[in-house]
Amino acid sequence: MVGALPYYISGAIPGFFDALFESTSGFTTTGSSILNDIESLPKSMLFWRALTHWLGGMGIIMLMVAIFPFFKVGGIHLMTAEGSLFGVDKIKPRIINVAKRLWIIYVILTLSETLLLKLAGMSLFDSVCHSFATVATGGFSTQNASLINDSPLVQYIVIVFMFLSGVNFALHYYGLKLNIREIWVNEEFRLYAMLIMVISALIAGNLYVTGGKGFFTAIRESLFQVVSIITCTGFASADYEFWPVFAKCMLFLTMFLGACTGSTGGGIKIARFVLLYKSMVMVFKKMMFRNTVTFVTMNHKVIEERFVMSTFTFVMIYFLTICIGTMVLSTTGIDLHTAGSSIVTTLGGIGPGFGKVGPVENFYSLSDFAKFYLSFNMVLGRLEILPFLYLVYLPFSKY
Repeated sequence: MVGALPYYISGAIPGFFDALFESTSGFTTTGSSILNDIESLPKSMLFWRALTHWLGGMGIIMLMVAIFPFFKVGGIHLMTAEGSLFGVDKIKPRIINVAKRLWIIYVILTLSETLLLKLAGMSLFDSVCHSFATVATGGFSTQNASLINDSPLVQYIVIVFMFLSGVNFALHYYGLKLNIREIWVNEEFRLYAMLIMVISALIAGNLYVTGGKGFFTAIRESLFQVVSIITCTGFASADYEFWPVFAKCMLFLTMFLGACTGSTGGGIKIARFVLLYKSMVMVFKKMMFRNTVTFVTMNHKVIEERFVMSTFTFVMIYFLTICIGTMVLSTTGIDLHTAGSSIVTTLGGIGPGFGKVGPVENFYSLSDFAKFYLSFNMVLGRLEILPFLYLVYLPFSKY
């Protein structure tokens, strides 16, 4: 609400619920917007939009490292002050030292992208704002058409930094120490990279064969959109509403994946899918060989059963939240396609969706109630649902 005041007081966004939506979208690094003409805003407001992303992105990482582990719920233990349960060893024993190193990495990524975008021909102001939005995996652009009209070089630079921002920041620390082995043995990172390559290749092939795109254009547009969506950044390099059905279906499924744990990205997170897969394999083994003793492991470490169960719980509640939210939004007169897409994209922190909230559209046409509900949905998704439910349940736990 405080973040909405600059929009509301300046008159840049006169509607209170509109200002609240834009502010929430910024701090949760969602990237959804209600603005019809972004370029008409004064630079002070454009910079504030980008800054809310940048602060929110690091804020999420610090919440995961310093605060949420004390709740001992859900997937928050995927990364703690003592290091990730999934193979990222101790960075430093003290939270304050962890925070310093994360901030250094965060600033280095921001400055590096700003410099490269400036050298690629983007203005300094736009370079800073887009760097803030990229490193935070937010997606607020200073341009109405996002990055659709920018050069291929600019788009490739943004692709690289979106990819890096979707990686566990503890792995960036190992990268600075040139400890490449620790990065490559991380199962979540390997699956993250593999999914991007496979999905991008499938979509690029579809765009080239049936979408009428040139070979290199198909590769660039598919790679950009897949990285943008899997990292939950939300930038656009093309209007994918006009893509073939197969390509759109692949993008929609990608919305459910999410980036790596310990990153600024949102979504379910890749590590949870690794856990789900390994848990199912373990169940099948026990069904076939009843006397066998099996464990779920990740990065050669045994994962406690309670964390496996919390993963199943989180995924179930995640999809239940999508179903409930879609039904709630549909009561406001929104078509089912737009309602479902709005819930998925705000819960996952992705930004644009499909239908009336597509990559060249926005959320302005929705009712005030829908905007308020989606603002709550952004916060719920950014807190990864279970900590929020834990806080709601806590006052009643003694009963």
